[in-house]
Amino acid sequence: MTATPTPTPRVRASELVGRGWLNTGGRSLTLQDLRGKIVLLDFWTPSIEA
Repeated sequence: MTATPTPTPRVRASELVGRGWLNTGGRSLTLQDLRGKIVLLDFWTPSIEA
């Protein structure tokens, strides 16, 4: 007898709110706009090196 895999629960993501998107031609994007697409998000904090 084989075990049936447990389904992964769906998680609702909140909209990404911030200063705006880069390289989108000034267009704001929503999660619905990105649905079904592969998206790479790069979060960074500018730092000053001495």
